[in-house]
Amino acid sequence: MRRLFTLALLATGIFTGLNASAQDDKSKRPSPPAKVYQELQSGALISIEYSQPSVKGRSIGKDLEPMENKIWRTGANEATVFQTNQEVTINGSKLPAGKYSMFTIFNGSEVTVIFNKVWDQWGAYDYSEANDQLRIKTKATGNSEYAEKLTFDISPDGKVKMLWGGKKFAFAVI
Repeated sequence: MRRLFTLALLATGIFTGLNASAQDDKSKRPSPPAKVYQELQSGALISIEYSQPSVKGRSIGKDLEPMENKIWRTGANEATVFQTNQEVTINGSKLPAGKYSMFTIFNGSEVTVIFNKVWDQWGAYDYSEANDQLRIKTKATGNSEYAEKLTFDISPDGKVKMLWGGKKFAFAVI
């Protein structure tokens, strides 16, 4: 009886450990992690780490973020992280080297892109405007190629694009 109890306890411990390990595997999430990076012509290395939600037949702005005039983590799960190894200029404004959470606010055809000093946060729940390093404005346009999954792209000349469903915005990093 004692041996059976020990075996059951050992099996439970192994199962629990494997289950916890599987939960730490972010690639198994419904919105898996993605990363895009690029060395710019200026020599700056920039990267964006984010989680890729899928539209799955839902309506962006109604069933899915971004909602009009509300802060969005610009992805799913943890806040999207923008990193640069040297000072860069984004749409004419300076951003010091560092790691930032990246949020957006959609307001009609205008998008406010926010670089916040607190990069390690879950979603936008703990977002505080007091920690913003930089805010820029850009235009939201229709995306001629529908993007089922949220996708970022960075070109060598520093154009950063976000595609999500039928939405698109871009900004320039130099």
